[in-house]
Amino acid sequence: MTSAFETELDRGAAFLFVPVLLAIGALVYFNLPTEPSPPPLVAASALAVLLALFARSHRLAHYVFAAIAIFLIGVSVAKLETSRKATMMLGAEVSTTLSGRVVEIDHLGTGRTRLTIDVSSTKRPKLRYAPERVRLTARKVPEGVLVGSTVTGYVRLMPPSGPVRPGSYDFSFESYFDGIGASGFFMKGPTLAPSSQAASAASRALVWVENTRNRIAERIRGRIGGAEGEIAAALVVGVRGGIPEDINEALRRTGLYHIISISGLHMAMVAGTVMLLMRLGFAAFPGFTSRRPVKKYAAGAALAATGGYLFISGAEVAAQRSFIMLAVMLTAVLFDRAALTMRNLAVSAIVVILVSPHEVVGPSFQMSFAATAALVAAYAWWSDWREGRAQPLVQRSVPAKIWRWLAAAAVGLVATSLIAGLATSVFGAWHFQRVSPLSLFANLAVMPIVSTLVMPFAVGVGILMPLGLDGIFLDVMGFGLQAMIATAQWFSERSPIDAVGVVSTLSVVFATIALVAASAATTFLRAAALPFAFLVVLTLPFATTPDVLVSEDGRLIGVRTGTGQLAVNRPRPSQFTLDNWKRVLGSEDVVGPRRTDPGSNNLSKTDPAFVCGHGLCLSELAPRIRIAHAENVASARRACAEAALVVVADATARDVCPGSDAEIITTRQLARLGSAAIFVQQASTGRNPKLEILHAVNEPYRPWHVQRQFSREARGLPPYQREDPGRRKLASANQALLPTQAAVNQ
Repeated sequence: MTSAFETELDRGAAFLFVPVLLAIGALVYFNLPTEPSPPPLVAASALAVLLALFARSHRLAHYVFAAIAIFLIGVSVAKLETSRKATMMLGAEVSTTLSGRVVEIDHLGTGRTRLTIDVSSTKRPKLRYAPERVRLTARKVPEGVLVGSTVTGYVRLMPPSGPVRPGSYDFSFESYFDGIGASGFFMKGPTLAPSSQAASAASRALVWVENTRNRIAERIRGRIGGAEGEIAAALVVGVRGGIPEDINEALRRTGLYHIISISGLHMAMVAGTVMLLMRLGFAAFPGFTSRRPVKKYAAGAALAATGGYLFISGAEVAAQRSFIMLAVMLTAVLFDRAALTMRNLAVSAIVVILVSPHEVVGPSFQMSFAATAALVAAYAWWSDWREGRAQPLVQRSVPAKIWRWLAAAAVGLVATSLIAGLATSVFGAWHFQRVSPLSLFANLAVMPIVSTLVMPFAVGVGILMPLGLDGIFLDVMGFGLQAMIATAQWFSERSPIDAVGVVSTLSVVFATIALVAASAATTFLRAAALPFAFLVVLTLPFATTPDVLVSEDGRLIGVRTGTGQLAVNRPRPSQFTLDNWKRVLGSEDVVGPRRTDPGSNNLSKTDPAFVCGHGLCLSELAPRIRIAHAENVASARRACAEAALVVVADATARDVCPGSDAEIITTRQLARLGSAAIFVQQASTGRNPKLEILHAVNEPYRPWHVQRQFSREARGLPPYQREDPGRRKLASANQALLPTQAAVNQ
């Protein structure tokens, strides 16, 4: 055992834990209940670094202090990024006339257009705490609106929403680090407006890039058309907004959505295609090839091509991360080092974490590095096994060589899909509460199409489009995408229910430990991953599924019925929220409300639907557990005597059920603390069950939630109502008559 540890340390395994410790530090920071103070954090980090340096003569102490120092550095860089962003977030909904410069244009699949705008001014009313950047949708955009144009219009702005349930994706968090302070829509406009200030050189360069991307996307859509054209635009320039939602859902259900998100797969295919073309070109000049390091030339060309691809695709975070990983590997080739190693992957992860620590929290980072680490480790194991196996030279015929190559490619594709799928399945289930049962078979069917008919021709499109010779390449690419979509839809129609419910966080922790042990170790210590892999399966059912979910605006309640259905109190609820709740509760069927008098006599133990009428909705969750939703205090008090939980969609509600044991949730609480999950805790015989309420947001607020306290609902105020113009004129007229009336009285 000791010799194995010594061997691992001699092979540099300790360095592989640097990104792991940095990531743990960032994760701890983003999950702290309160914001840490910078001076103690910096002091602790410096002290740990000094102790690690002074303890170099004692290996164990040196490693312990170094690990603590790296962990604290991870916390510190996350804190630094948060302070550096300091995004101004809108606190409450407001309508105003807004002017600003367009920085991004997305054509959505619904036919609308989404504009990302840098705000220059607001008026009527003028916002005292205006966000610097907003994202707005418009029904129509006038001709001539490009990135860099100045537009104005009357808009409805809304603050970024929180999680749709505790533990789910936090839109406020993502908006904060994206620099988006509000979202909304145009109620009038937009219209072009003259620019009030000259743009800097950097801004003009970014404008040129964005407009070039949009022109390329339009050219691709014009040639290919349909959903295939939208996906082709997504693959070439990273514009995904126009893909129809039914196609997106088919790709998600079959585990193929990674194909349309520019990531490591696309970067690797671009680099591989360029290197292959370069090597084939050099092969035509054997004399030159024998004297020059053409492999390095090809790697340099591939590095330049992937850099250009990153540039023109919009440089999204996932693409940046993939480019860094690939750049490290190609640079290793330039310096005669092995490209596909865990050390290079560790360097890539370190760079990504230091540049964007908040990415550690998201599924993209976790699943990308999990899949890559598993594939690199599997490739290293297979290479070691192959080198240790004596293989006699066998003379084979050409057909035999072709058959052997095809068989090896098929086995490699199966192994790649299986390994990557297993490595990411727990993370995907934890983040999205869904798995793709037919993902392996769908990927096996689609990846040959993507590898031969789509991405290589996409590279050709990028090379030949400036010359106007890209037409045939776009046609072939469109044919390949048509086959991909048809395959995805075929598998989606036959895919069983993909919702898996809530996954235990312990399972994710054990999966991470197993993955790190299996990929970092090179000796028999790899076997340490097996017990943790077993614990992943063992702890999957440990998560507790909520019995009731409440949206953060207090308008929607979802109740998990005994028959596995989801009962809701609104006939037309938010589809996005509903889909998330269905996956969490493992429900496929939704039961809408029945409109009648919600008295006790109308509730049925066999019918789980909400009974609604006169501002009150009631549902029977279980014996002695009734859930009520009321529009106001008066309606709520009718349910106080019989309901275990009363949700009041009124921010001004006070003292709703005096003397009652019912749990009360008001819109004010939800505005401050976010959506709620309610868990029923069975009590002893003869006593009423207790309800545990968990909210999505905690106080004191972290920087990405501070804006919540400023909404009217969070302050306990009623919704804003515009003053009646007629009443205002009457008041003004009465005010003008006051001097005359005073004279008469005298």
